[in-house]
Amino acid sequence: MAEGSAADGSEGTLQVTDSRTGKSYELPIVDGAIRTLDLRQIKTSDDDFGLMGYDPAFQNTASCRSTITYIDGDKGILRYRGYPIEELADSRSFLEIAYLLLNGELPDGDRLRVWTDEITNHTFIHESIKHFIDGFHHDAHPMGMLVSAVGALSTFYPESKQIRDPEIRHRQIVRLIAKMPTLAAFAYRHAMGLYYAYPDDDLSYAGNFLNMMWRATELKYQPNPILEHALNVLLVLHADHEQNCSTSTMRMVGSSEADPYAALSAACAALYGPLHGGANEQVLRMLQAIGTVDNIPDYIRRVKAGEFRLMGFGHRVYKNFDPRALLIKKVAEQVFEVTGRSPLLDIALEVERIALADDYFISHKLYPNVDFYSGIIYLAMGIPVEMFPVLFAIGRTPGWLAHWEEGLLDPEQRIGRPRQLYGGSEMRHLAK
Repeated sequence: MAEGSAADGSEGTLQVTDSRTGKSYELPIVDGAIRTLDLRQIKTSDDDFGLMGYDPAFQNTASCRSTITYIDGDKGILRYRGYPIEELADSRSFLEIAYLLLNGELPDGDRLRVWTDEITNHTFIHESIKHFIDGFHHDAHPMGMLVSAVGALSTFYPESKQIRDPEIRHRQIVRLIAKMPTLAAFAYRHAMGLYYAYPDDDLSYAGNFLNMMWRATELKYQPNPILEHALNVLLVLHADHEQNCSTSTMRMVGSSEADPYAALSAACAALYGPLHGGANEQVLRMLQAIGTVDNIPDYIRRVKAGEFRLMGFGHRVYKNFDPRALLIKKVAEQVFEVTGRSPLLDIALEVERIALADDYFISHKLYPNVDFYSGIIYLAMGIPVEMFPVLFAIGRTPGWLAHWEEGLLDPEQRIGRPRQLYGGSEMRHLAK
């Protein structure tokens, strides 16, 4: 039972009675949680290790305190540093959001100019990194190249090991945000057999990435403003999402005091998985498998029969709706005014209409998530599916770095070391 606020600042206590011993314990409740280390006092004997919590996939375990992103999945709320995503996505540049996530406040005019100059001054990569990318086979996956290239940056900036120095730490953060689009675009152009298009620091962050992806023979690439805006919105929507798989990986690796390049490479590797960064690719494959609007009712019937999942619907956190999906849907309409309407969009809209009117999906709280429309937008812009997780990684970089630094400076944090429940053999001996 929970009681009133205690003198020690807790919200109350949880009273636990151990049926094995009959002993009772009071565990302080702080911020709606108990410390699992407090369970260690619950023992059956003096030599008992103590009670542990068992939580596969960390579905109900808070691993840290954070002030970066707030999510209320039941209400469909996503906020960066307190600002609703609906207010940020369409009105602020990606670099403003990056500054907000890392510093806690939006930059004013002077700070934004300094911040933007810092980023644009670090967009170029060492020529040896370019040669490193050249070493990959022509059909290497761009995400595999990105994982490797980010990790390799650590060897070019050995001072990055001095993670306790604020100035050095800041310099690496700037470098990573600046160089991620360059590494990503170079990986793409290597796979396509194209020459590398170097950064153009006159362009915006999103516009520069489009320049490095698409520039051909023109001396000056001018991105389409609607596509540039759409990419900016997508990057903002992906900038952070609390303690997901890749962010938790970033924090876990960072807890060993690894440099940010190594930690971010590990986060990229986590994002590489199809259940995380590759989810929007699965949506595209589903829409292509459906083929036409006429096939949707039968497909929905088979989903309800348990034959397969409706990709792009449902979320581990959001049990109402994904606020990012609503924003992306509007962006999709703007993009298709430029690129032409995709048949996949018509299928997606009809899938959404049917599913949202079906009691099965409503009762199971299955609503469109951010992946449902993002892949269609990328494909319309000419970006191949292999690049989808790469773009996700570009957008998520400032969020990863904000969490890495927050964990590093948190006095409560130690090197990550989860416990396990051992279920193997008892002690045994080799046969003589």
